[in-house]
Amino acid sequence: MPTWIEQLLTLLALPQLGLSTVFLVSFISATLIPLGSEPVVFGVVKLNPDLYWPTVLVATLGNTLGGALDWWMGYGAHQMLDKYRHSRTHLKALDWLEKLGPVACLLSWLPVIGDPLCAVAGWLKMPFWPCLGWMAIGKFLRYLVMTALLVWVFPGRVEF
Repeated sequence: MPTWIEQLLTLLALPQLGLSTVFLVSFISATLIPLGSEPVVFGVVKLNPDLYWPTVLVATLGNTLGGALDWWMGYGAHQMLDKYRHSRTHLKALDWLEKLGPVACLLSWLPVIGDPLCAVAGWLKMPFWPCLGWMAIGKFLRYLVMTALLVWVFPGRVEF
């Protein structure tokens, strides 16, 4: 394993940093970089059950801000991607998104399509604040349900 990856993993070690790690990993995982925040969220909650709500809220904030970054990247990329506007699949997706409007950002929690969806919302110049609000709702519900299910399925504190 490359040294920089080992150093990054050491920096993000759960017991030392906790919520700041949750924020950083949740933020990065909401960008177009493929990284899942669920293991970190679950690890912090299992190691510190009293941090359940702070962890869910910090993960929601980090993931929502990462989605906002995607929105801004899409907004900025609008002119560059103009040449693809005429493909059939692209037109169908754009039509669907334009019909839904900012509410489509509620689906930003979905794996694979959620993060690009935020970028496309920005590219379509959908209103930023409503998009951000819908992103936050979707991401909060995702972390709430996912963490609650994991805690329920794997009860008890994990000892290392």
